[in-house]
Amino acid sequence: MSRIDAKFAELRTEGKKAFVAYVMAGDPDYATSLDLVKGLPGAGVDIIELGLPFTDPMADGPTIQRAGQRALEGGMTLQKTLDLVTEFRKDDATTPIVLMGYYNPIYNRGVERFLDDAKTAGIDGLIVVDLPPEEDEELCIPAQKAGLNFIRLATPTTDDKRLPKVLENTSGFVYYVSITGITGAAAADAGDVGPEVTRIKAQTDLPVIVGFGIRTPQSAQAIAAVADGCVVGSAIVAEMAAGKPVEEVTAFVRSLAAGAHRA
Repeated sequence: MSRIDAKFAELRTEGKKAFVAYVMAGDPDYATSLDLVKGLPGAGVDIIELGLPFTDPMADGPTIQRAGQRALEGGMTLQKTLDLVTEFRKDDATTPIVLMGYYNPIYNRGVERFLDDAKTAGIDGLIVVDLPPEEDEELCIPAQKAGLNFIRLATPTTDDKRLPKVLENTSGFVYYVSITGITGAAAADAGDVGPEVTRIKAQTDLPVIVGFGIRTPQSAQAIAAVADGCVVGSAIVAEMAAGKPVEEVTAFVRSLAAGAHRA
């Protein structure tokens, strides 16, 4: 059982929904980013989604694009991202970490070496947005064999014909993208999301977590109420971009987590 599986089992026992927080590794710099990541579990975050900075983040909106650019300009790399996770794990052996990014940095490092290093650092799962299911032999299946969950995105355009292919080698949880488009582009609507979550859950026993367009404790509660939990990313990243101290950002995260946990 992975840390992700264990976390969902724990939440089910407690009758709670999951709150997942996305932050960009290295934004605005390594030290501040590490402080923020270390503070997330205490703010009520169940799973940390850690963004891997990349030069061409096609699925991300301007807020996260700028965060990635700040991180890259500050010297953040794949290795430093793994170092950050290693440092985090010195004090926290239980909170799951999902690395979210694009395939190019992984490919450049070499899949086998990357998986070994990711597992050693303490990463539990991967979301690689530019590798479709048709390319599962490239990374997804090797990752599963290495003991890492491979989390797939489903979207409003993933119809019933496509959905089984998307779910085929997915593990950990399914990430349902609540809107069509990039991150931070629009607000998620529980009335639209609920039926889609039901449709997905009819074809899988995996938890379904909803992300994109969730910015407030109220929307976190509303979306978590119709799913197994929710992800907030751009709203947290925007707090960092505003130059707020880590303590203020974690207070904001705490309010979001409380909203999700009320669902």
